[in-house]
Amino acid sequence: MGIRATLIRPFAKHIARQIDRWSKEAVPIQQRLLPALLAKAEHTAFGRAHGLSAKMDYRAFRESVPVRDYEALRPWIDRIIAGENDVLWPGRPRYFAKTSGTTSGVKYIPITRDSLPNHFGTARNALFNYYARTGKGAWLDGKMIFLSGSPELEEVGGIPTGRLSGIANHLVPAWLRTNQLPSYRTNCIEDWDTKLDAIVEETLQADMRLISGIPPWVQMYYERLLERSGKRTVLEVFPNYSVFVYGGVNFEPYRAKLEELVGGRIDSVETYPASEGFIAFQDSQTEPGLLLNVDSGIFFEFVPADEIFNEHPTRLSLAEVEPGVNYALLLTSNAGLWAYNIGDTVEFVSLDPPRIRVTGRIKHFISAFGEHVIGKEVEEAMRLACEATGASIVDFTVAPQVNPPEGGLPYHEWFVEFATPPADLGAFAKRLDEEMVRQNIYYRDLIEGHILRPLVVR
Repeated sequence: MGIRATLIRPFAKHIARQIDRWSKEAVPIQQRLLPALLAKAEHTAFGRAHGLSAKMDYRAFRESVPVRDYEALRPWIDRIIAGENDVLWPGRPRYFAKTSGTTSGVKYIPITRDSLPNHFGTARNALFNYYARTGKGAWLDGKMIFLSGSPELEEVGGIPTGRLSGIANHLVPAWLRTNQLPSYRTNCIEDWDTKLDAIVEETLQADMRLISGIPPWVQMYYERLLERSGKRTVLEVFPNYSVFVYGGVNFEPYRAKLEELVGGRIDSVETYPASEGFIAFQDSQTEPGLLLNVDSGIFFEFVPADEIFNEHPTRLSLAEVEPGVNYALLLTSNAGLWAYNIGDTVEFVSLDPPRIRVTGRIKHFISAFGEHVIGKEVEEAMRLACEATGASIVDFTVAPQVNPPEGGLPYHEWFVEFATPPADLGAFAKRLDEEMVRQNIYYRDLIEGHILRPLVVR
């Protein structure tokens, strides 16, 4: 074990003990957190407009603060950008995390001094927890790649603004900065293809031990690395590579291809960061699901996914949820978000401790014919079809074909980019449809009732 891993080991064990403690007290911690958030925001503009007070119970909070998406939050954000203080949270945000995905284009999500530890302390805790649980800390004494957006920030309303991963580059602790790749200069390259070449050149001769990024980015990095090095696997290039950290998208559709490129299976740590907050992380190498980050300034609410567009949806606290139910996720946090719908859906795989699985996005919901298909079902069907046929994919998308140009019954149309195409595309499509029938009873009924015909793969 290297010097750094030896020095950090006691702190890693301390972090793991803290996680054990709060994961066993998740519901009481959440119950105490809401009044603390309400008390802090009582004298903000939002607090005055909604009568926020530490004396409010959860029922009163639900009645006073409706569910909001970004479009409903935007007038408050605009007031912050215009220079107003104490709008959603005392003072002004330390940063805006810039992201996209709304009808208005760019979203500016506040990050406050109080919420900084949630974002960046949780990432550290997830890795230190992995070290404490497994005893594997050699990655601390080698190089680490963090594939991220540009760290260059702009000013919006006098507030430093950029992608969350770019903001993170400014907050890397000094002890880690010497291990971190790529360089700041390379990270600032905007063109992804040019940036990828530069990352490969910087890392080719390094003792790489940890790689972090969303799976499709990492897959492109692996492929470019092998092309440049002439090696067959990533482990031939980086023999000490031992842990892959990922988040942002479902790993399973990419698993087979990534393991093939690496040359075997290595440990991985899944995280669930978002611009709105660091929501959950993998706390065990043996138990399924991601541990909900209940002691980090976020009060969680859960809405049955099929009610999220109702005017008055059912809202549940952590104490009221059930395993196996698909919920839309709401956040109330020390970043100044209030019953904020982030657009994700989750289900609980366990309640004690509270572990979740991300099932998709609200917009990744197909019900043109009443089938109620969600992202998790689509991804699982794709995974099983690939396993059965020996195929692997780069990416795919699904949409309902309501009025087929060729006539006949409507269907779900799958556009698939294969890394390894199946030997028989028709057989692949048949297996994919069979898996969808198994995954979703509404879809099965529509197929059997000749309302839909089997899916089509393009």
